[in-house]
Amino acid sequence: MKTILSLLLAIFIFSASLYSQETATPQVGMTNQIMERILKEKVEHLEGVPGNWQMIYQERLVFILTDETNNRMRIFTPFLELDSLQAGEADQLLEANFHSALDAKYCFFEGLAMSVYTHPLRELTKDQFQDALLQVVTLADNFRGSFSSTDLLFSPGSQESEKPSKEEIEKEKRLNKKPGKGKS
Repeated sequence: MKTILSLLLAIFIFSASLYSQETATPQVGMTNQIMERILKEKVEHLEGVPGNWQMIYQERLVFILTDETNNRMRIFTPFLELDSLQAGEADQLLEANFHSALDAKYCFFEGLAMSVYTHPLRELTKDQFQDALLQVVTLADNFRGSFSSTDLLFSPGSQESEKPSKEEIEKEKRLNKKPGKGKS
C-alpha cells in the first residue's frame, strides 16, 4: 500500500512539474518569420530584411518595422509632405484619429504626413496583421475624403442632422467641472 501511495505521489509531482513548465513558457505568437511568410503571400514586391521591410501594397509604398526583443511592430505609409497641408487639415487629422481612423492613425514624421498602425508583435494575429495592412493604406487613401481606415465610421453625432442642441452644448461646457462651478 505504501508503495502505491509513493508511486501515486511521484506521478502527481511529475505531472505538476510538467504542467508548470508548459504554463511558464511564454506563448510565441507573431514573429518576423511568420510575418514575412504572410507578406510574401499578400504583396507582389517585397524588399528588406526580417523586421525591416518595404513593399508596394495596393499601389502604396508601405514600411514595416519590428522589434522582437521589445515586442513591438509598426506599419506605415507616407502620403503627403507636411508643407502641402492646407489650413485646418492637421486638426481634421487629429479629429479623424478619434472618430474615423480606427486602429490605424494619422501622424507626422520627418516632414511627412503618414498613416501608421502600432501593436505588440507577439500578440498580433494573422488576421489582425492583414487587417492592419489594409487599414493603413485605406486611411492614407481616404485623406481629404472620409478620413476613415475602414468602411465603419465610429463617429456618433457627426452627421449634419444630429447637431447638438443648445442644452447639450451647455452640458458639454460643464463637463469635468464640479457641480455649481462655471455658472454665470
